[in-house]
Amino acid sequence: MSTSITNCSRVIRHAWHFYHASGLVVKVICGGLGIACLTP
Repeated sequence: MSTSITNCSRVIRHAWHFYHASGLVVKVICGGLGIACLTP
């Protein structure tokens, strides 16, 4: 039982890291597009 709980927490942790990484990539892309649009 404890192995399944630790496995589930590991999956949640990986998903959380992936969510943060994808959010950071979106921020960088949006920031780059915003700078490209603002500069003539």
